[in-house]
Amino acid sequence: MIDIAILGASGFVGAELLRLSALHPVLRPVRLFGDSQAGQQLAQVHPHLGLAYPDLTVETFSPSALDGVGMVFAALPHGKSQEVAPAIIERGIPFVDLGADFRLDDAATYERWYKEPHRAPELMGRFVYGIPEVNRARIAASKTVAAAGCYPTSAILALRPLLDLIQPGTIVVDAASGVSGAGKALKEETHFNTVDENLTAYGLLGHRHTAEMEMLLGAGLLFTPHLAPVNRGILATCHGVAARPLEPDEPLRALEAAYAGEPFIQVSERPPSTKWTCGSNAVHLTARYDERTGRVLAIAALDNLVKGAAGQMIQCANLMLGLDEAAGLPKAGMWP
Repeated sequence: MIDIAILGASGFVGAELLRLSALHPVLRPVRLFGDSQAGQQLAQVHPHLGLAYPDLTVETFSPSALDGVGMVFAALPHGKSQEVAPAIIERGIPFVDLGADFRLDDAATYERWYKEPHRAPELMGRFVYGIPEVNRARIAASKTVAAAGCYPTSAILALRPLLDLIQPGTIVVDAASGVSGAGKALKEETHFNTVDENLTAYGLLGHRHTAEMEMLLGAGLLFTPHLAPVNRGILATCHGVAARPLEPDEPLRALEAAYAGEPFIQVSERPPSTKWTCGSNAVHLTARYDERTGRVLAIAALDNLVKGAAGQMIQCANLMLGLDEAAGLPKAGMWP
C-alpha cells in the first residue's frame, strides 16, 4: 500500500479523491488536511465517506505530518499551493497539485491572469502539466505534476488533435459546468435560488482558464464559461475556422486516430451528454466539419469532479508511481 495525504480534504475535490481512493487497490489515505474543519471526524465532514474511513480525522496542515507519506494530493484555492509546495518538494514526496499555481509556463503569465505576483516562480519549471493523454511520458518521469483545470481538460482533449485542421487564432470555446465546479464555499451566485432553472455566462473575455487553453491550443482563443443548474459535468462546444476544405468526417476520424487505445476517451458520432460521464473518469468526444460555414466543430463531455479534477489527479499519480494508469478509476458513468 502507498500512504497518501490530501490537502483540501474537506472540499468537493477532496471528497472525490477519498471516494476514488476507496476503490483503489494501492492508495491509502492516512492524513487529511483542511483548516476550516480541522478537528472533525471525516464522517462529520463527508457523511457519505464514513463507512469507508471510520477512523480518519481532518487536521491542520503541518509539513512534519507528511513523514512516511508516499504521495501528496493538493486541492487548494489558487495561491495556496505556493505556500506548501516547497516543503513537499524538499521532502522528495511525489506531489500532484490541482491548484492553478504551477500549471502555467511562467510567472509573468500567471500574474497577467491571476492579478497577483507568483511567490514561488523558481518552482514553476519543475511541474509537468497534468493531462495524461497529452503528457503521459513526462508525467510518469516527474515527481511534481500540476493537474489541468476542468474546463481546459475538456477543450484541450476536444481540440488538440484537430489543430492542423483549424486556422490559428479562430478557436471559440463555449462550455457549461455544474455548480460543484465553483467549490464548496457559500456564494450568492451558487445559492439554490440563483442556480435553479437558470443558465448564466460569467468570466467574460478574461476567465483564468483561458491561459491554460492558449498554452496548449494557441493564442487568440475566446472562452466563455457558463454555470448550469446541475451538480456535476462539463459540456464544451468548441469550434474554429477550417484551415482548408475538409471531408465531412475528417475531424471525427482525426479524434479516433488520436485516441485509439486511450482507456478513458470514447469518440463517437453521437453528441455527448454530461450524464454519460457522471462519477467516471471518462471523456466523451465528437467532431464535425460544417461545409456551409467552413468551420470545425468539436464537443466534449466529462465529470468536472472526476476527469476534471480528482480522477485526473489519480490518473497522474498512477503514472508517477509506476502503477496501472487506470487503477481505481471508473470508466462507466452512473445512469440514470
